[in-house]
Amino acid sequence: MAGPVFRFAPSPTGRLHRGHAFSALMSWRACRAAKGAFRLRIEDIDRVRCRPEFEAGILEDLAWLGVDWDGPVLRQSGRGAAYEAALARLAEGGLAYRCFRTRREVADAMTRAPHGDEVVFFGERLPEQEEAARLAAGEAFAWRLDVRAAAERSGPLSFLETGAGPAGETGRQITQTDSAGDIVLARRDIGVAYHLAVVVDDAFQEVTTVVRGCDLFAATHVQRLLQVLLGLPEPVYRHHRLLVGPDGKRYAKRDRAETLQALRELGVSPDRLIAELDLDGDH
Repeated sequence: MAGPVFRFAPSPTGRLHRGHAFSALMSWRACRAAKGAFRLRIEDIDRVRCRPEFEAGILEDLAWLGVDWDGPVLRQSGRGAAYEAALARLAEGGLAYRCFRTRREVADAMTRAPHGDEVVFFGERLPEQEEAARLAAGEAFAWRLDVRAAAERSGPLSFLETGAGPAGETGRQITQTDSAGDIVLARRDIGVAYHLAVVVDDAFQEVTTVVRGCDLFAATHVQRLLQVLLGLPEPVYRHHRLLVGPDGKRYAKRDRAETLQALRELGVSPDRLIAELDLDGDH
């Protein structure tokens, strides 16, 4: 793919709100200014909360904002084979293991990350015989990344931040590969997990620039690690500020009064909303 490729990747677990509009427009405007391709991805791997009516609402809201995209919409619900192949590659390389611990057991085993203040989980793979016995007994498990083995395999990593993280981080960032612990890669109740799906799909859609909120800045560290482990290309990242409401809290899907649908019903025009979002002030 010649030229830059940007994307917007919402989850159909509710209607879009001002914060979504801000992020979509930031990415779309940057893409069009760079004469790039803009991809739309529906991240519908949550089989419990994702609904067709919310996906229809996303398309309606984007059309109202004037945001268009290039090529077909990609839906994660149809990408299972690609995720399974990526997981198999990690497992066969000794970088993923089955974790049979319950949520309570995981919580009890959590410890402070070597880098940062997060409390995270580091597990271990079971002896082969014990694992086989627990599988035969039908015990539930999650696939987890063996982050220490992965970091040893990858060596030092970094990523390019062209926006700003929550503490103003910008420029080339050293990747703290163990900052999230042994993350879940897949689980029976959710299928593939977010981190694995997003790196596989960004590569598939040939995304070169990821524009998203700074609440996902920390996720970039483990996603960069997964990209290297899976031999995927490295995009450039551009994190932006999060919008907050009059109460000082960030907009969330639970704030139904702030959905774009509700704003339309109140007679708010796209031009008025875009002016209120102050997109040009985020540099």
